[in-house]
Order: sequence, then structure tokens, then C-alpha cells
Amino acid sequence: MGERVVKGLPLFKKLVLSVIMGGLAAAMLFPIVVTFSNSFMTETEIDYNYNLIGKMVNIAAGEKDGYINLKLIPDWVSFGQYDEVLVHKPMFLHMFWNSVFIVVPIIVLQVMIASLAAYAFAKLRFWGRDKLFVVYLMTMLMPFQVTLVPNYIIADKLGLMNTTSAIILPGIFSAFGVFMLRQFMMHIPYTYVEAAKIDGAGHATIFYQIIVPLVKPGIAALIVLLFVDNWNMVEQPLIFLEDTFKQPLSLYLSRISEGARGVAFAASVLYMTPMVLLFLYAESYFVEGVQLSGIKG
Repeated sequence: MGERVVKGLPLFKKLVLSVIMGGLAAAMLFPIVVTFSNSFMTETEIDYNYNLIGKMVNIAAGEKDGYINLKLIPDWVSFGQYDEVLVHKPMFLHMFWNSVFIVVPIIVLQVMIASLAAYAFAKLRFWGRDKLFVVYLMTMLMPFQVTLVPNYIIADKLGLMNTTSAIILPGIFSAFGVFMLRQFMMHIPYTYVEAAKIDGAGHATIFYQIIVPLVKPGIAALIVLLFVDNWNMVEQPLIFLEDTFKQPLSLYLSRISEGARGVAFAASVLYMTPMVLLFLYAESYFVEGVQLSGIKG
């Protein structure tokens, strides 16, 4: 009897863990499912389901009518909201391309700089390397909002206010990217570098022909994380870009009127689509890169 109980414990723990993780996953996915399903509802149906928002519920007085008629399956599938966003609201596509022209340069330049710095910290041997790396990582402990004030002052002095350069230039430097790729490169045996040096290869050849092909999963994982982070940026464009026509798509949803909930749902789905597609495309690289980079600890 005792042996059965002991043998059954791991299975029971797995079952409990599966239930807990499944519940957490469902709770996190529920808002996305609601947004997706409501984006295909007509404006009339959405207004009917959400027309009680804002009503006060006085339980003491017996008033219990302040609820939301939450539905996941539309009565009639409608693409009118998507037509409204993509065809009748040109500002959406304009701000979409604004986001692309901000996010892509940040990712490309940050990956280039981070990979080169990570190679130096991982494979080059010089005095004070590890101490310098620790000092460099200390910038990760600083809240992001702390750097906004000096960045604002510098951008103002350089005449970069109300330009995308005020966002791109600070965004291409990140200690996180260096840390992630450096941890990944530490798993590459140093004998590869020594063998290449014996064959007469320089650091440029070693980096581009040996290191980069081996760290592709780490680079893919970094690209996904950088895209999500920069695609959702809000503080930087609010502070540095006064002109609405230069602002990214992340600020669009806040400008949708209260009476256009269907448009808001459709715009939200379209806003999430690039991130979802990128993750699905690089899923295998992303998982492998996060595991091998040592981020888990």
C-alpha cells in the first residue's frame, strides 16, 4: 500500500501541475479569444452585449442588472469591422508602417551590436572582461523610465525631437541582448575558436563563419523578444513624437472612440497579427534559443 502511494505521488503531482498550468494558460488566452470572437460581431450585437458597461450595481438595494452579456460565438459573422479599419480608416495603415519603420531598424541594429559585443565578452580574452560585463549588466537593473529624462534632454539638444531617430538611436543599445547572446555563445566550445586561429582565421572570419551560424537560434529568440517589446512601445513615442502622423500603431487603439467597440476589437486583432505570425514562424528557434541561452537560470 505504501509503495503504491509513493509511486502514485509523481503522477498526482503531474496531474495537479497540468491542471494549474492549463488554468493559467486559459486565463491568459481568454482575453485574446474574446477579442478575436468579438471582432467578427456586428456593431449592433457588440452594443447589445456591452451596453451595460458603466452601470453601478447596488447589491444592497437588490439591483443586479449591471452585467456584461459576454459571448464567444457571434450570431452572424461579419467582416465589417475589418473593412472599416483597413479601408475607411487610412490612419491605421499609416501608423502600421510608422511602426515598421521604427521597429525594423531597432531590431537590425541592436542584433548587430549585441552579437558583436556578446562575442567580445564570450570569446575574447582581455583584462577586466568579466568585471566590465558585470558593470554593463548593471544597466539592466535601472528602470526604463529613469533613462527617459536624459534621453529627452539629449534628443532636444541634438534637434532630434519629433523625429523617429529620437526613438531608434537609444533603442539600438540594450544590455539584455548582449547578455542573452553572450550566454548562448558561452555554450560554444572555445576549441572551435582556437582551431580557426590555427588555420589563420581572424576574428571577423570566426565571428561570421563559425559563431553566427551556431547562434542562429539565440538570434531568432532575441528578434522575437525585441519585436514584441518595441512593437508595443508607448512611452517613447508619446514623449518624443508630438506629430500624430509620425506616431506608431501602438498609440492608435487609445484614439478609437467609445462608440466604435467593433472597430477597436478588429484593430486589436490586426495589431496582434504580426507578433503572432513572427512567433509561429520562429517558434522552434525561439524555444531552443531561450533554453540554451541560460535565461531560465
